[in-house]
Amino acid sequence: MATPGLRDLPLLPGSPRRLSPRAVARGGQGLKHGKQCLKVPGPRAPGLQGTSNRDSGESSDGGSSYSSSVINNYLDAGEARLSRMHFHDNQRKVDYVLAYHYRKRGAHPSHSSPGHALAIVSNGEMGKEPHVGGPGDIELGPLDTLEEERKEQREEFEHNLMEAGLELEKDLESKSQGSVFVRIHAPWQVLAREAEFLKIKVPTKKMYEIKSEGCIAKKFNEILQKLSSPLKPRVPEHSNNKMKNLSYPFSREKMYLYNIQDKDTFFDNATRSRIVHEILKRTVCSRANNTMGINSLIANNIYEAAYPLHDGEYDSPGDDMNDRKLLYQEWARYGVFYKFQPIDLIRKYFGEKIGLYFAWLGLYTSFLIPSSVIGVIVFLYGCATIEEDIPSKEMCDQQNAFTMCPLCDKSCDYWNLSSACGTARASHLFDNPATVFFSIFMALWATMFLENWKRLQMRLGYFWDLTGIEEEEERAQEHSRPEYETKVREKMLKESDKSVVQKLGTDMTEREDEDDEDKLTWKDRFPGYLMNFASILFMIALTFSIVFAVIVYRITTAAALSLNKATRSNVRVTVTATAVIINLVVILILDEIYGAVAKWLTKIEVPKTEQTFEERLILKAFLLKFVNAYSPIFYVAFFKGRFVGRPGSYVYVFDGYRMEECAPGGCLMELCIQLSIIMLGKQLIQNNIFEIGVPKLKKLFRKLKDETEPGETDSAHSKHPEQWDLDYSLEPYTGLTPEYMEMIVQFGFVTLFVASFPLAPVFALLNNVIEVRLDAKKFVTELRRPDAVRTKDIGIWFDILSGIGKFSVISNAFVIAITSDFIPRLVYQYSYSHNGTLHGFVNHTLSFFNISQLKEGTQPENSQFDQEVQFCRFKDYREPPWAPNPYEFSKQYWSVLSARLAFVIIFQNLVMFMSVLVDWMIPDIPTDISDQIKKEKSLLVDFFLKEEHEKLKLMDEPAPRSQGAGHQSRRSRAASSALSGRSQPGSMASSGSQHTNSGSQHTNV
Repeated sequence: MATPGLRDLPLLPGSPRRLSPRAVARGGQGLKHGKQCLKVPGPRAPGLQGTSNRDSGESSDGGSSYSSSVINNYLDAGEARLSRMHFHDNQRKVDYVLAYHYRKRGAHPSHSSPGHALAIVSNGEMGKEPHVGGPGDIELGPLDTLEEERKEQREEFEHNLMEAGLELEKDLESKSQGSVFVRIHAPWQVLAREAEFLKIKVPTKKMYEIKSEGCIAKKFNEILQKLSSPLKPRVPEHSNNKMKNLSYPFSREKMYLYNIQDKDTFFDNATRSRIVHEILKRTVCSRANNTMGINSLIANNIYEAAYPLHDGEYDSPGDDMNDRKLLYQEWARYGVFYKFQPIDLIRKYFGEKIGLYFAWLGLYTSFLIPSSVIGVIVFLYGCATIEEDIPSKEMCDQQNAFTMCPLCDKSCDYWNLSSACGTARASHLFDNPATVFFSIFMALWATMFLENWKRLQMRLGYFWDLTGIEEEEERAQEHSRPEYETKVREKMLKESDKSVVQKLGTDMTEREDEDDEDKLTWKDRFPGYLMNFASILFMIALTFSIVFAVIVYRITTAAALSLNKATRSNVRVTVTATAVIINLVVILILDEIYGAVAKWLTKIEVPKTEQTFEERLILKAFLLKFVNAYSPIFYVAFFKGRFVGRPGSYVYVFDGYRMEECAPGGCLMELCIQLSIIMLGKQLIQNNIFEIGVPKLKKLFRKLKDETEPGETDSAHSKHPEQWDLDYSLEPYTGLTPEYMEMIVQFGFVTLFVASFPLAPVFALLNNVIEVRLDAKKFVTELRRPDAVRTKDIGIWFDILSGIGKFSVISNAFVIAITSDFIPRLVYQYSYSHNGTLHGFVNHTLSFFNISQLKEGTQPENSQFDQEVQFCRFKDYREPPWAPNPYEFSKQYWSVLSARLAFVIIFQNLVMFMSVLVDWMIPDIPTDISDQIKKEKSLLVDFFLKEEHEKLKLMDEPAPRSQGAGHQSRRSRAASSALSGRSQPGSMASSGSQHTNSGSQHTNV
């Protein structure tokens, strides 16, 4: 039967155009002059109604098989927009947006409003705008070759998306240049198909009660809930639910298992965008060298951006509420810093990966509270016992003053030890017996934090249905990075003949099954590995060189200031303060450089998948930033003052410049100053000012660029921008690596050298209270909405945290044993003291030197010292000048050294054993969660068998009884599986969209 002819539907000037799927043939336009019309074919022949996508690969006449029945998607120009989250028909939800920039030559802007010119394509060939000869038409000028190629690649990619069942809406390119947004909607059939393919877990009809705790724990929990109720955010997810839905992977054949009340809202926005993103990642574009996925097209500048939409504006007036606005009001404002985080809502809106980050950050911040309290107590203990500290009293005693040897050659004079009284008293604040206890506590604290995180991770995994997502993570490994594809293609072009190149074009989607010759081997990657090894060694050497340069600065500046009497008294304070500031500035600069270098080094390795790329990037960036941040601190803690020599035999860096030595009270005070300034400076400048200021500057520059960019503007559109326009102006999401990195470095400051700075947890806590809200505000207000990524843990970051925790035991053991005076005091008190006290400890640690044995030219010039000096003292354990072996290491030196080594061994093994014991005592999986998982599996099997039994029972009923209306409703559930997976093509009954085209069902699983 012949198909009726085309009908012309008039379109008002400037009205949105609705191009139904496959209704517009390429080149078959023919509109009346001066009147815009949409040509719509008449109803299809009945024989074509059941044609599926698989069967319609070839048309009957050998041409394109794009003919299909049509749903009239014509939208009158006067129809009001009800939502900026939907297509212009106010029915289909925008699940994803692709953005690109176009440029025309010799084009004249249309007189119609560019804000309303649309072309909607629903699951078919993209309709091309007909040539209209009226005064409002666009006369296309010739595009340059590159722009034309990109346009053809976009057309093919969008056509392939529609072949996959997606529905598209896009703007007309009605200006000489500008940005175009391709809006994507996934109808129900596509969502159901992909949810089944991705094995997305969805709630079933069955609900069960979560097991409650024991009587005492239940009472305690109720009291805790009442006390903490003012701290809870007012979000639905934080209601005290004791019921949980059974979850089961979505299946179109088991639709009767699920409580599907509304197909438009059954999958939330994050899940819908995740499904669309999966389709975008695997869609091939043959014109772009068989490139697979949207990431490759963005890398080749065919598209500029691809992102899901935010759920409206966060600061919109009125009482209308959406998840984004709720997150802003209850989470992303500094005014709610005292409230708990709405983790469930964060996970629902941003996905599991970002939800786990904020859950980890919240747990880390809460764990800093007890460590901060203990740190303050230790500091207050030092303040309370400062007057009782015998060694500092002896150093401050001017009547029993010790004449010290000159600190430098020629210009430095002899000096009294009592002049360093202030430094000695300040050192006691951090160098006291309580710091040893605090170091042990912090080592156990790190272990308990990691164990509690594993338990929280398992609890969240249970409530978020993250159990058994290994298949999803393996599936993510199937998508190769664009750079990897390009490298493989270049290799094949160089080493293979044309047949193999042709094979790449036909089998690009099956690269996993190709021979080894088609993949990158270690030989292909060897130059990249070699460059990585050499570059990392160079960067580490550069960091050490800068540390050495700062050491030289300290030595030369100290010598220069010592020449001037006015500055001689404040030499040590001035040199220390300026050197630390220089170190801080260098660390901040090198941090940015090393971040970029690590990314470049990872790129030249050409990792295959995004996960491999991210892990290698994290390892390189962490290694470089760890060395950069901690190398000056390690120098002060373990190397400064260890290679000075002795009077008469000093070690010189350059001619006349001696190696620097520690202050009379030891290097611990200087280590505390170095650690505190670098830690606070990094947190204040890098983590907060950079995070707040840099995005605002970028946004300002982008706004200025848009204002100065030539091209037509639509005043009505600029006053009421669409949601995709607002989101496009936001910063793109670049991953969680910077967020984790700054917290990991901070974790190192808190744990590695806590023996020298007990207040480190306090400053970390204050920073994190701000950091949580700063990151929240950035994600909610300043970044485009990230793709929802499901993951069961925080990945490689946990291994890094565990490594830092173990390394902190060793570093604190050496800080206590070598940097502080804790071990020398113990040795003196129990081995050399006459009365078991520390009286005489200072004299015990000072050796004698006969000034007549100073080298020629190193004696003080014009000495102003008011006493006759025959012997001067220096801090070391050496034999006196009158001993048989003058200036050799004394027995006390070897006693103290052996005690230090013994302490390191005992401390390290004791704390490690206690950490393992804590690890063993705290199970990784909470008992209640383990029981609930077992219970859920049992309930799921029972529920599944019961539903299957009811389905079979209904299907076995006699046919005549099924005709009744009452029995018809009873059988509706059993028939839902056939409705989901095998609905008739061309049917108008799709609940995914009221404008769903029949072609949207022509898809293959």
